[in-house]
Amino acid sequence: MTGEAMRLGTDGGARIDLRVVDYQYPEIAGDGTGKDWDANWLVVAGDAVADDGRGWSFHDPCLTTWDARDLGDWLRGVADGSVAPAPLDGGGAGRLLSFTEPNLAFSFADRADDAVVIRVYLSLESGPPWPTEGDFLLVTTQVTHLALSIKKWDRMLAAHPDR
Repeated sequence: MTGEAMRLGTDGGARIDLRVVDYQYPEIAGDGTGKDWDANWLVVAGDAVADDGRGWSFHDPCLTTWDARDLGDWLRGVADGSVAPAPLDGGGAGRLLSFTEPNLAFSFADRADDAVVIRVYLSLESGPPWPTEGDFLLVTTQVTHLALSIKKWDRMLAAHPDR
């Protein structure tokens, strides 16, 4: 992947790099309210690597500007401890961060010392090219690295504001 990317996970383990490429329809200026759906779809590129070392890439308009901002806010909550870990069985309403398109979703699995463990669910165009059933990447990120990744995400979003 070229350009700055937000990384969740570490080299040698499961990880995902996400990058906002552009608006899906860069030629649409928006309606001036910041609520024009067509004007606010973002193309996201991702490079994912599973625990077993198999990797894949995707390039898809799978987040709106609002979804992308929600992801940054959620990650900040994970980093600062205001988002509580969610059990794998899905207990706890609202614990899965999902978006308009179902390609990406996230849940907070655990915190240990200065690291967080996040489940990254990838499906449809963003999923791996091999068959899976409800699999997710379990990525571990140091809180200090997560803070740097959030700053990168924020810079990408600043270049792609609501239109």
